[in-house]
Amino acid sequence: MPDRGGGPSGPRIRVGRPSRRVRTLLMTLGVLAVLGMAFTMFAGFWTDWLWYRSVNYSSVFTTTLWTKIGLFFVFGLLMALAVGFNIWLAHRLRPPLSAMSMEQQNLDRYRMGIAPYKKWLLFGITALVGLIAGASASGQWRTWLMWVNGVPFGQKDPQFKLDVSFYAFDLPWYRFLLGFGFAAAILSVIAAALTHYLYGGLRVTSPGARATAAATGHLSVLIGIFVALKAVAYWLDRYGLAVKSSDFRATDNWTGLRYVDANAYLPAKTILFCIAVICALLFFATIWRRTWQLPVIGFGLMVLSAILIGGLYPAIVQKFQVQPNEQAKEAPYVEKNLEATRKAYGIDGTKVTDYSGTSKTEDKTTLRDDVPSTASIRIMDPNIVSPTFQQLQQIRNYYAFPTNLDVDRYAKDGKDQDTVIGLRELNLAGIPKKNWINNHFRYTHGYGVVAAEGTSADAQGRPNFTESDLPSEGDLGTYEQRVYYGEKTTTYSIVGGPQKEIDYSDDNGEKTTSYKGDSGVNLSNPVNRAAYAVAFGEPQILYSGAIGEGSRILYNRTPKERVEAVAPWLTIDGDAYPAVVDGRIQWIVDAYTTTNGYPYSSRTTLGDTTADSLTATNDNRAVVAQQNQVNYIRNSVKATVDAYTGKVKLYQWDTKDPVLKTWMKAFPDTVEPKGDISKDLMDHLRYPQDLFKVQRELLTRYHVKDATTFLSGSEVWQVPDDPTNRSGSAVPPYYLSMKMPDQKAQAFSLTTTLTPNGRDNLSAFMAVDAEAGTSDYGKIRILKLPTNTTVNGPKQVQSQFNSQEDIAESIRLLRGGDSEVEYGNLLTVPLDGGLLYVEPVYVRGGGLKYPLLRKVLVTYGGQTAFENTLDEALNKVFGADGPTTEPPDEGGDTTQPPPTSDNPTVQQALQDAQKAFDEGQEALKKNDWEAYGKAQKDLEDALQRAEDAQSEASRTGGSGGGESKPSGKPSGSPSPKPSS
Repeated sequence: MPDRGGGPSGPRIRVGRPSRRVRTLLMTLGVLAVLGMAFTMFAGFWTDWLWYRSVNYSSVFTTTLWTKIGLFFVFGLLMALAVGFNIWLAHRLRPPLSAMSMEQQNLDRYRMGIAPYKKWLLFGITALVGLIAGASASGQWRTWLMWVNGVPFGQKDPQFKLDVSFYAFDLPWYRFLLGFGFAAAILSVIAAALTHYLYGGLRVTSPGARATAAATGHLSVLIGIFVALKAVAYWLDRYGLAVKSSDFRATDNWTGLRYVDANAYLPAKTILFCIAVICALLFFATIWRRTWQLPVIGFGLMVLSAILIGGLYPAIVQKFQVQPNEQAKEAPYVEKNLEATRKAYGIDGTKVTDYSGTSKTEDKTTLRDDVPSTASIRIMDPNIVSPTFQQLQQIRNYYAFPTNLDVDRYAKDGKDQDTVIGLRELNLAGIPKKNWINNHFRYTHGYGVVAAEGTSADAQGRPNFTESDLPSEGDLGTYEQRVYYGEKTTTYSIVGGPQKEIDYSDDNGEKTTSYKGDSGVNLSNPVNRAAYAVAFGEPQILYSGAIGEGSRILYNRTPKERVEAVAPWLTIDGDAYPAVVDGRIQWIVDAYTTTNGYPYSSRTTLGDTTADSLTATNDNRAVVAQQNQVNYIRNSVKATVDAYTGKVKLYQWDTKDPVLKTWMKAFPDTVEPKGDISKDLMDHLRYPQDLFKVQRELLTRYHVKDATTFLSGSEVWQVPDDPTNRSGSAVPPYYLSMKMPDQKAQAFSLTTTLTPNGRDNLSAFMAVDAEAGTSDYGKIRILKLPTNTTVNGPKQVQSQFNSQEDIAESIRLLRGGDSEVEYGNLLTVPLDGGLLYVEPVYVRGGGLKYPLLRKVLVTYGGQTAFENTLDEALNKVFGADGPTTEPPDEGGDTTQPPPTSDNPTVQQALQDAQKAFDEGQEALKKNDWEAYGKAQKDLEDALQRAEDAQSEASRTGGSGGGESKPSGKPSGSPSPKPSS
């Protein structure tokens, strides 16, 4: 019988070593894991390539990719060679025998330990530093492309007389090379010193010399290279002064040389350059002298000189020469900054005209007829009426409009009119049942344009639609209405395959369609399907039966996202807007070329200067690249994105911009010439808002042209806060067709107001001609108000509206119950030397979840009106329809008409108003819009009768205070319940 006792004759049991089957399984799993990681990396690369190829911008992908790869390998290899060579050289220069000491005996153990792995260790260290350096260098692909393709500006800086392209394109690349050189020198010194120490070339506690002659020479040369690079840095710093930002008086980002820079820092940099060159030569001389005495003395002298000459001396000059007479010293340099900043931001052609702010026409009734020819006053606020579009034109829950609509121009009866426009985009939150098929296959697109006249409303305060219903019909004619690409379309869709899509619904049920465009990436290829399944983290893409022959995946679908992807060298405006162009819906996107290397031009942060009350409440309106600091900007490209096919086109807009020319050399055939813009498209191009906001921010300081005024800060302006909301953010600019005093006819314009720094009265009114294709396009005009008189600014006008007793009472009535009052855009229009302010007032009342235009506020020359329509308000203000309202004296007579509670006519009218209000609330509960509209009309009629009766009572009662139109209940009479 076998020995079961486990003795020597028994079988040996091996513990801890897996079987061959387990080893094979583990190896297989390891290989699969590596392949999985490799395919994940491949999927990201492959899907990017497929997307760029699908939009016909594969050259952007390949140019960017090969540039990054080239920089990675070139600079990674250079860094690896520099560090590796110095480690090898230090090892080769090691002493044959090490000193007999405890230090060396301890190091012997390390030397013996790494001896078998020296080559692998050298390879590992050099590979690591090479990878890090290569990855860092690949991020400089924009700097490289701008340097190698740079185009001259044809403008020279005033200090060094070099072309601006040197600062914009060359200097950034030289600084990168210098930084790379410093990194290579420092790493080489550290690597060489450690190697020398390990092999006895450097000693800390051993007896005798601290360094061998070979180690001394090697390290001295490396330190000499570092000091030589420092000399180059001092030389480049001289030119860097022209683009250096500093805090100075009126601006926190003042750029360029000041007196202390030109007379202290500049000569100091030159002296330090010379000292650094001498110091570097002393380090190189140790190859022969074999002593560090002179180099160390020279290096100490350089450090001391940097402190005294580069730091202390400029501070003394600033303290004792500049500060006692700053204006005289700084004036020549401020003038250079003024000129450069105005050129760099395109504001050098700004026309500043003195404007009185008060009308000189005594009979204001004659001005009433001038208003229509002066401005097409827009009472439909695109930032207020989106819920109204949504409620009246959404049609289906799976459609939605953007939070902020857009303003464009469309011809009607042969005349252009301002139009509020929005697209009925896809809203996945509103689909009846959410699942993968519905979200990505059936509900894929929006449908149609909805547009309304900007200058009118119907009798119930709703927009007068010029394009509406589903499918949309109206003044825009026939066009492709399906919207596959839009601002709200942020998820992917798979279209064109066996699964039909919901097109739209009507009384006959759902209509289906199948995408016929060539957009997106074809998923017929199983490799493509697998790649997208990995890239999107959705395995169903790989095996779903809903994907078949002809299936295409659409993604990157917002207009700004697509333009930014195909032109990563552009900065994208925050407001893409739709237009019907040549039978198609096109998204129009403004794009900018920028640089922060324009000498003497002050810098600005795009996110700060383009922020206003709209961007505060809607992130989609914010400019792309928020943190970018720039000191040169041009609207050099107009881009379009087809809402059906997603096709992106870039058009050269600024044909003189050297930055755009540089990028066009780097990415040839990506930007189409300006002449290819069709007339229909040209009719819808406009001056971009974000550029205008940057320019208005700069013009708060740079509207002045003389250094003395700039330095005094006496004419610094500010962009006022938006008085119509409580965000505390700047008032946004408004598009408006209007006529400035020096213009003969109305032009589509972008306008804003400016106030003195720290005060609320008006300093200036600013407008730019926004109508593309005209000779005055881009011309900025500023009407400057006198400083010795006070003209009300937007906040003061709004306060005046809210403080007048009759208007305040009417507002209180409108806010009755659960109604909300919303103030529309406060528009400012120059008229006959004065300023006409117009503000629409909207009400959301009762169960009504969308705003309706209920009143219009108008003020001019101290006269204020709050009426049901714009025409009525204008008539009231200009006295064209009756006696004018005399404004109350600042501290004098504020007498109101006598109480009318005992006036039976007024009492009856107020009772009728109460009845109409109750009927309106009852109609709201029943969603009976026809009855609600009739009740609102009866309410307005009753209030008008009460007003007329009060006016009659004031004339016969002899109040002595003139007519005061309450537009609501008379003072002293009982109130009906407020109307919505």
